[in-house]
Amino acid sequence: MTTTRTTALIVGAGFGGVATAIELRRSGFHDFVVLEKAEDLGGVWRENTYPGSGCDVPSPLYSYSYARNPRWPRRYAAQPDIHAYLERTARRFGVLQHIRFGQEVTSAEFDRSTGEWHVRTAPGEEYVARAFVPATGQLSRPAFPPIPGIDDFQGTSFHSAEWDHDAELAGKRIAVIGTGASAIQFVPEIQPAAAHLTVFQRSAQYILPKRDHPYKPWHHRAFRALPVLQTLDRLSFWLYAEFAQQCLSKWRFFTPLFERQTTKHLREKIADPELRRKLTPDYALGCKRVLFSNDYLPALTKSNVDLVTEKVIEVTPRGVRTADGVEHEVDVIIYGTGFAALELLAPMKISGLDDRVLSDVWSEGARAHLGITVPGFPNMFLIYGPNTNLGGGSIIYMLESQARYVRDAVRILTEHPGRYLDVRPVAEQEWDTEVQTRLAQSVWTRCSSWYRNEHGRVVSNWPGRTHEYRRRTRKVNLADFRVGAAG
Repeated sequence: MTTTRTTALIVGAGFGGVATAIELRRSGFHDFVVLEKAEDLGGVWRENTYPGSGCDVPSPLYSYSYARNPRWPRRYAAQPDIHAYLERTARRFGVLQHIRFGQEVTSAEFDRSTGEWHVRTAPGEEYVARAFVPATGQLSRPAFPPIPGIDDFQGTSFHSAEWDHDAELAGKRIAVIGTGASAIQFVPEIQPAAAHLTVFQRSAQYILPKRDHPYKPWHHRAFRALPVLQTLDRLSFWLYAEFAQQCLSKWRFFTPLFERQTTKHLREKIADPELRRKLTPDYALGCKRVLFSNDYLPALTKSNVDLVTEKVIEVTPRGVRTADGVEHEVDVIIYGTGFAALELLAPMKISGLDDRVLSDVWSEGARAHLGITVPGFPNMFLIYGPNTNLGGGSIIYMLESQARYVRDAVRILTEHPGRYLDVRPVAEQEWDTEVQTRLAQSVWTRCSSWYRNEHGRVVSNWPGRTHEYRRRTRKVNLADFRVGAAG
């Protein structure tokens, strides 16, 4: 085993990890390492290569504020373009030299005697750092549904986040289980070539039209000549997203405005009353993620597509069985069933003061002060931690806020050798009580979704505006911490 010592150790080279690395470098700090389990950076935008993969936030806002891109091919960027943008940005800001690829973290343990974290990876490497910054996010581990018989299927099967590009889909009978944000993108792409496509829907989705269009050469020339145009575009959608976030968390009297848009979109795309009934949600708008698509609903009207709303009870060797007893024979099963969003930092084993294990501390749901720090786990700073996800808007804005907070924390640690920062339990409790009280008034408590765990706790989402979060994370407030001495 080889040991590498560094001041700050970032785990994950997606948008959050890269943002943190950039902030450290921009402040003149270079003694840090980024560990990435894969052989390339990108996070979800490296992994999700399914047909039609792209973003549902406009490109001018789904980018770093300090790294505008006047060359986006279209208003809503596709996965290859987002991945390429992140790689270019990491190279431009000198981040690539800090990344160690093929280093999946298995455990991290805080040593009170030295005030340092000892982090071990699957290849057998050890890294010792004062600041430990997990930036693995909420959407990094694909989740399969708890359906009996999944391993018994004799055909081809895979998760959309682990797309099998060698699988032959043309002329095949395909089952898609799940109708979330990924499925509504890849279903229209695979439908034309399929002999038959059966889409198994558990819950109908609220779907808004996607105001997408390609950027032409004159757009690119204008963005380069007048950067203020892209700034205004970014600002306009940010303001819209701030309004939408407030509507979901507080201003419920605006909900009918959005409901009318989704109803109109459904009526325009689906003529058949029975199919339209199946596609009409029976829960409050925004309780689950609101989706954006122009081609998903039309794809469901094609002659080779069936939408099945009966509950899936079993995967058989030949297909999928539903609660009405029907066995749907298929050649391929694609699981569009999302991610283990509530199992933050798994499967890493993280141990803090007094040998407490983070998974035990979080047994009833992840929680952290500002979504960043956890009592008893000194000098650990989370990126995209609990209660920092958004119901609307760009997560990159939130990641930038957290990265700046981590930069300030690292500055404090370097100025105080031999000390560590352990957030006070009372500060974390006050924060958590406020966040959960506000969330109780939001739409996210009104149905079952990946935002909530089995205890009914909203683990994922932030209840306020992104501007409020940035203000509250602008700098580390030492009054919130116990400053401990190593030894």
